[in-house]
Amino acid sequence: MSALAAGRAPAPRTSLYEHALRLHRAEPDGRLPKGGYPMPDPPQRRRNPGWAEARAAVREILLLLLSEPDTVRAADEIHLRLDELGAYDRHIHPVIAEVPLEDEAAARALGRCLARTGTSTGAVSVGIGLLGRLGEPEDVPCLTVLALLRGFARPAIRALTALDCPTAALVWLSHHAEAPELRHLVDALTAHDDEAIRTCLAAVPVEPRTVGPETARRIAEAVRLADILRGDPVDTRVLAQAGRLLSRMTSLRDYQAEIVDYQQAVTAYEALVARASQLPPTLDHYATLLSLALDLHSGPSVLLDWRAGQREALLDALESVLTAPAWAAVPAAAHADPTAPADPTDSTDRIERRRVRWIRGAARQAFAPRATSPRLRVEVTVRDPADPDTVETRLLIDGRPLVPEAFGRGPANSPEYLLDSGRLRATAEPREVQLAEAYCTEGCCGALRVTICREGQYVVWRNWNRPATLPSRQPPPALPEYRFDAAAYDAEIARAENDHSWAWPARITARLIAAGLRDRPDLLTQWDARLGWVGTDFNDPDTAVLSFTFWPGIATGQRYENGPWLQFIWSLPDNGTPPEDQAATALQRLATADPKGYAEVKGGSREYAEALGFPWPERGNC
Repeated sequence: MSALAAGRAPAPRTSLYEHALRLHRAEPDGRLPKGGYPMPDPPQRRRNPGWAEARAAVREILLLLLSEPDTVRAADEIHLRLDELGAYDRHIHPVIAEVPLEDEAAARALGRCLARTGTSTGAVSVGIGLLGRLGEPEDVPCLTVLALLRGFARPAIRALTALDCPTAALVWLSHHAEAPELRHLVDALTAHDDEAIRTCLAAVPVEPRTVGPETARRIAEAVRLADILRGDPVDTRVLAQAGRLLSRMTSLRDYQAEIVDYQQAVTAYEALVARASQLPPTLDHYATLLSLALDLHSGPSVLLDWRAGQREALLDALESVLTAPAWAAVPAAAHADPTAPADPTDSTDRIERRRVRWIRGAARQAFAPRATSPRLRVEVTVRDPADPDTVETRLLIDGRPLVPEAFGRGPANSPEYLLDSGRLRATAEPREVQLAEAYCTEGCCGALRVTICREGQYVVWRNWNRPATLPSRQPPPALPEYRFDAAAYDAEIARAENDHSWAWPARITARLIAAGLRDRPDLLTQWDARLGWVGTDFNDPDTAVLSFTFWPGIATGQRYENGPWLQFIWSLPDNGTPPEDQAATALQRLATADPKGYAEVKGGSREYAEALGFPWPERGNC
């Protein structure tokens, strides 16, 4: 007997769709609310089931009621049963994605009924999930309204993306846009004012703090960037902004390269490159076009759905633009000698010098002759210094970048980790190597690991270990056992290990210090210190940084596990002398003077600092 037959009809309440619609109609000029609307207070849950119990029960409920011919009765029954179960949205969404739908028309009708009339988050979540699988264009208005409620934003936007990507992107921006320029763009898009859209688009500051990779993609989708670039004419400010947005989408600062999720990426690339010569030849425009070329050469953009030869043709076109006389003169005009000492107080001058230095190396890499490459290719890539990002070891197998395709939760590990350490070398003894780690650490969202071993004339990569899904929640492509010719493999790893052309002085200094500490770990342990990491400062790449932990007892092997400890950072700004000399001086100082006397406390606790006799830094300095 159903719950309704037993006389337990759901108590009448305003549907969540009507609640959101009423709030939106009260907005002046139909504006989209910043951050969305709060959900109404939910009724008190009768119980709180465990994860496995809830998912199994939700699946049973749906399988039973998806076959109910009376849509309204099925919707009411779902309300009651989910209310009795006490299931949360997190229990419902995974089940909706995988439950079999034998009668799609009936399931679609049920989804529409629940989405429009549902009075509980569980019931509406089922409706949104069903429309996410089976929705049609006529469902866009309802999903758009529901997406304005904070609790439904993520699933509703996901459902909208398949039906109306620009609308999904606009709603996403309404929830996440903070900068005034982005809010103006949202208002212009809501008003369907094409002239205002272009004006606001050109005014958005495309910098990391304002526009991250996903925001860049959502902007491109919302404004229909590919269509704008194919129009005539195209304002050069909009053209330059399009290049910046595409470049931001290639960044791996988020969990994944957003460029692979931008459905119009190929069209946008083609339209932009066709007009690239119309841009004024400036250092900023040069760096933007070179960044795009670098990604087309070996980055995530390689994974887009290119026609045969299309990507290579775009690279040739970009090379033609950047080698034209007016463009070729840009780096030289910016700084005749970028190696000359910079004014340490002038941040603009320092960034400009870094960009000129970067341009010279990146252009050689992006436009290298496309001769036959080994099956495995290892390339170290540095992004535009004006947009600080990670230095990435790109691993290309058969020309395709492995990490963004097979992992997608962060970039490949640094060259210092993979190459300087010899981790990619193959021996007869199998060795598991972490190729990449999620930004939030392996313990949270996983890593990409592989076992490398030498078997006769082959080097084999097998036993892959990675998360079961990509950030998009889709299963990653299967990874086979890769077999490489051993001689070719050894030659490629040796070439990559010895190629330091990508590194700048401070990075070379840091590498040499790290190598010295690998050979002489006692330089730190004698001071009760344990090495943390050596690299360059994220905000000041011209400064080498050494991190270590002070833990009394390390020198004698009597460290007290629960005792006080402190993290120290030693910063070494580039002083213009050869990196070899700077590293040697730093190692000599570590050998003769306790680094706790000249490094800064950056981690631990105030209590530990007092116990160990060190001042605790003011907030913001640690």
